[in-house]
Amino acid sequence: MTPQQPISLPRTPSFRLDGRAAIVTGASSGIGQAAAVALAEAGAHVVCAARRLDPLNRMVQALQAKGLSAEALALDQTDLSALQNALQRRRFDVVVNSAGLARHTAATETTPEDFDAVMGVNLRSAYFLSTLAAKEMIAAGQPGSIIHIGSQMGHVGGIDRALYCATKHGLEGMVKAMAVEWGPRRIRINTLCPTFINTPMGAQTLQNPERRAWIESKIKLGRVGEVEDIMGGIVYLASDASALITGTALMIDGGWTAE
Repeated sequence: MTPQQPISLPRTPSFRLDGRAAIVTGASSGIGQAAAVALAEAGAHVVCAARRLDPLNRMVQALQAKGLSAEALALDQTDLSALQNALQRRRFDVVVNSAGLARHTAATETTPEDFDAVMGVNLRSAYFLSTLAAKEMIAAGQPGSIIHIGSQMGHVGGIDRALYCATKHGLEGMVKAMAVEWGPRRIRINTLCPTFINTPMGAQTLQNPERRAWIESKIKLGRVGEVEDIMGGIVYLASDASALITGTALMIDGGWTAE
């Protein structure tokens, strides 16, 4: 009998991030903190950036106590000069934007001051974080992954969320265009879009019984999210496991947008 040739099986791409450098903005609490922990546990060295240095230092100390590689960086993401300096300190393989601002009111009650503040954090700073990071990746001739924490509200509308939705819908369009532009450079850019997550930012909404009931009625899995729910998605989009994914949104919304 003729011996059979051995079957060549595919290999699962690695979710590990050993030897890679990452920066996470908005890392002092909530989703940003969870993202930083996830990347560090996957082997990356993580620069944890936010405006508040005290909680950042405590977080970094906790990571280092677990044998993980991290450092703290005081950074106001809306300060474009400071942002540029941060991104030029070293080359980052992974950039996660978790900085965000929400000022929820009826659309007819939105003030110009609130409009400018929310747009400034959620869209303007996200735009220039992306371009500054991409410039450094292009100059180094290296691939990279840029991940924005979007929202299911970038795909639907919501009560008292016209301004917030405007920023998150705008983020989706921005990411698609940048993916087209930077794809040939092997720079991937995506959004990760959670539903309502149990964080300090969402506490006021979730503590309102009527709003919470409405929220849970829309989430097909019947519960609000916890920060742990986004951690796997962060590692996936940062790693080689998502090497052919760019210009898209990873929905972590419990089925909210499935309708």
